[in-house]
Amino acid sequence: MIEDHDHEYRTGIGTDIHSVVEYRRLMLGGVYVPDEDGLSGHSDGDVALHAVIDALLGASGMGDIGTLFPDTDPQFKDADSKELLVIVKERLEEQRWQIVNIDLIIHAEEPRLEPVKPQIKRCIASLLGVDFNAVNIKAKTNEGLGDIGAGEAIAATAIALIKRKYKRTL
Repeated sequence: MIEDHDHEYRTGIGTDIHSVVEYRRLMLGGVYVPDEDGLSGHSDGDVALHAVIDALLGASGMGDIGTLFPDTDPQFKDADSKELLVIVKERLEEQRWQIVNIDLIIHAEEPRLEPVKPQIKRCIASLLGVDFNAVNIKAKTNEGLGDIGAGEAIAATAIALIKRKYKRTL
């Protein structure tokens, strides 16, 4: 166990799920996955980035993605989730939070994500301004079970660890 009396640490969990729809680009973790049907959603439907956003907002106590970027607001129609993640990162920085690491699971029967996992990892690390090794990406199938297993939906689960340096008073 490491004791750190100079920092406050917090964790947050985020999840998201969207149904698969035809005639829409599939965006996962900020990366375009070619030759695949996309996901429903008010924005671009990127469940991976939405889960990361919710994990960061939860860790920092700043609410959730639906409150910050409501699907009733036309300005977020077809929004690029990479831009939404950058807004969240900037809000964290304003509150002196630093991202320590992100662990992300993408639940999808199809497509197989092994070929794009490094791109997703690189994209998220770049957007958040963290080291490549501070982001981990896992892909899981649902073994044919439920909407995900039937290829009708894709989901994501993320956990984030953030830290903030205590202000010292004399």
